[in-house]
Amino acid sequence: MPVLLPTSRRRTARALPTRNEKAAPADHAVVIAGGGPTGLMLAAELALAKADVAIVERRASQDLTGTRSGGLHARSIEILDQRGVADRFLREGTIIQLAGFAWERLDIGDLPTRHPYGLALRQGHIERILADWVAELGVPVYRNREVAGFTQDDTGIDVRLASGEILRADYLIGCDGGRSLVRKLTGIDFAGSEPTLSNLMAEVEMRETPAWGLRHDAIGFHGLSRTENGRVLVVMTEATLARSGEASLRDLSDALVAVYGTDFGAHSPAWISRFTDAARQAVSYRRGRVLLAGDAAHIHHSVGGQGLNTGLQDAVNLGWKLAQVVNGKSPDSLLDTYHVERHGVAARVLRNTRAQIALLRRNDEGRNAAREIVSELLAMDEPRKRFGAMMSGLDIRYDLGGGHPLLGRRMPDLPLHIEGRALRLFTLLHDPRGVLFHFAHSHRLDISPWADRVTRVDAVYDGTWELPAIGLVAAPKAVLVRPDGHVAWVGDEIGDGLLETLTTWFGPV
Repeated sequence: MPVLLPTSRRRTARALPTRNEKAAPADHAVVIAGGGPTGLMLAAELALAKADVAIVERRASQDLTGTRSGGLHARSIEILDQRGVADRFLREGTIIQLAGFAWERLDIGDLPTRHPYGLALRQGHIERILADWVAELGVPVYRNREVAGFTQDDTGIDVRLASGEILRADYLIGCDGGRSLVRKLTGIDFAGSEPTLSNLMAEVEMRETPAWGLRHDAIGFHGLSRTENGRVLVVMTEATLARSGEASLRDLSDALVAVYGTDFGAHSPAWISRFTDAARQAVSYRRGRVLLAGDAAHIHHSVGGQGLNTGLQDAVNLGWKLAQVVNGKSPDSLLDTYHVERHGVAARVLRNTRAQIALLRRNDEGRNAAREIVSELLAMDEPRKRFGAMMSGLDIRYDLGGGHPLLGRRMPDLPLHIEGRALRLFTLLHDPRGVLFHFAHSHRLDISPWADRVTRVDAVYDGTWELPAIGLVAAPKAVLVRPDGHVAWVGDEIGDGLLETLTTWFGPV
C-alpha cells in the first residue's frame, strides 16, 4: 500500500507583513517562486483543486517591460478551454496561423482540434489575464518579495525571503525563470549548450522609415515591424558574441548599421533586451520538496514560440498531481511522474529549436540549400501536419504503455450527448478532476470508491475519432481522462486494468 507523505502543520493563510513590520511566518501547502505565466497557471490549477497555494513575486505589479512571448499555440488554447477561460484570451488576441518551423509557416487549419490556429497575444496581456483569474480564485500574491533560501525536512520546507520573512510550506515550486535561484540553491545541474549567436530585441522610435519585414544575411536573421502603439519592433542578430549583459541603444544602433547601413534614427527605446540560443535543461525537475517548472527547468531560443507554451503545459501537468499529494489523496511518489512526463517534452523542444537555429543562423550556400529542402518537405501535406502538430503541442504523448493510440495523448474536445443534452467534452474538465467517459451501454463500470476524485459520465458520440499526426483511430468504449486532459486508460465494459490505473493516478482508497 502506498504511504502518504506527512504534511506540515496548517494555519489559516494570512497576508505577509510589510518590510517595516516584524517578520512572521505564514503557512501554505505550496509556495510558488515567481508570478510569470507558469507560476500563475500553476497557482490557478492548485486553487481550482482546493489546494492552499501562494505566489512570491519580486515585481510590485504584474506590469511587464518588453514584448517577450508573442502568443499561444493550439494546445495551450485547448488547456485554457479545458478550464473554461480560453475566451478571455481569444477576446484580446488575434487568431492567426502561428505555428512555424525555421520561418516556414505551418498551416494547421485542417488538424482535428476545435482550435486549429494560434493566438497572437503579447506576454504582458497573457500575464494580466492569468493574474485576474488567479485573483478571482483567491490566491495570495506576496509582491515585492523574493525567495532567498530554503531548508527542507521530513515534514515540510521553510522558505526564507530576502526580507527575512519565513514561509512554512509542504512544497516549493521554482517558476523564477532561466536564472532561477531556486534551481541553483537546490543544486540541480542545468545541462546544455553554450550560445552560438546573440540577438537584440527592442521597441523604439525611428526618425526615418525603416526597411519593414524580415531579412536574412551572412550575420543572421533580422526583422522590423510596427507595434500596436506605433513604435518599431526590432529583432537583430548581432555580428559578434563579444557583447553581453544589459543591452544599450548603442548596441542596437551598431547592429542596425551592420545590416542596413543605417540605424534609421532609432531613439527613445521603451526597452531593449539581449538573448542567445543557449539551450539548457534541468537534469531533474525535482529534488525532495522542491520542483521546477517553466524557464527554471528549460531555456532555449525563442524561434518557434514554444517557451511560454511549454511552461503553461508544465503547470497543468504538475498542478493536479501536487494538489492530490498535499490534499492527502495520493502518495508523494506521484510527483515523480512530473519529471518523467515533462522532461522528455522539453528535451524535444530544445532539439527542434537547435535544428531551427542551425538552418537560420547564417545565410550561406549550405544553409540555403538545407532551407530549400526543408521548405519543399514542409509544403507536403503529411510533413506539414506532423510538424504542425509538434510545434503547436497537439501531438504530445506521455508514455503510459502500449495499447490504444489515445493512451497518453490529449483527449479531443468531442461534441457529446449526455442525458439528452449536447455538451462539449471540455466543459466536463473545468474542474481538475478525473473523468471516466463511458460510451458503451451494456455495463456501467463501478468507480464509486474514487467518487470524490473522479466523475463518471455516460456519453453518446457517434462521430469519428481522429488525432493530430495520427489520423483516424478505433472508437473506444470507455476512456479515463486525467485532470490535465490526457488519457490514462482506454478499455471496455470489463474494465481490465481500470482499478490499478485509478490507484496510480488518483490514489488509494
